[in-house]
Amino acid sequence: MQTPEALNAAFASGNPHDVVVAALRFAAARTVLDVGCGGGRLVGRLIREGFDATGVDPAPLAVETARRTVPAAGFAEAGAEALPFEAGRFDAVVFMNSLHHVPAERMADALAEARRVVRQEAAILIVEPLAEGSYFEAMRPVEDETAIRQAAGAAIADAVRAGRLRLRGNVVFEETIRFADVDAFLARLVAVDPARAVLAERRRDEVERRFRECSQPDAAGRRLQQPLRIYWLAPAQD
Repeated sequence: MQTPEALNAAFASGNPHDVVVAALRFAAARTVLDVGCGGGRLVGRLIREGFDATGVDPAPLAVETARRTVPAAGFAEAGAEALPFEAGRFDAVVFMNSLHHVPAERMADALAEARRVVRQEAAILIVEPLAEGSYFEAMRPVEDETAIRQAAGAAIADAVRAGRLRLRGNVVFEETIRFADVDAFLARLVAVDPARAVLAERRRDEVERRFRECSQPDAAGRRLQQPLRIYWLAPAQD
């Protein structure tokens, strides 16, 4: 993928939201769907950057939080594999660390739905964490996502090989995530998936040990690194 200076700068910053904003501008997108929007942080950023952004998430509490936090945007409660939008509605679809939260057997459906709701020649941007890095190692006592992260990459590759999507490019970059302490780290893990709460509490000592071993000190407390891959896809020609 031939990347402009702004997108290269976003990769260098390690901020995935900066990367998405720069990529959407490069794609000349205006209407954007964030699939797996959680509490609406990315949607809020997109609204502030001038995009017409919509979010969708299967968790009712997440959608409620997003609506309260970003009242200027539209949100819907639904899974990625059954999007409640008409065909060709959006200029771009974004999966921000969310495809691997779709059950492996439904990932192909989620990608098909993304293809359905974007116009031809639109951008489908998928940002996925790799099964490596200090953040990944620190979280493994709570949930080892090795298999499901690999399944997300395989689902994308399968869609490209089958001619359903075209891969325009992919880039690996590294996100630095800072935490005041292990409690902040555990809070983030549980916020992403509340089902982790019981195991996070049960394995707190092991998580704290790994957090100390894997993280590096800095002015904000401790920092962890998570390599991410962004896939830039487009619908295959009909």
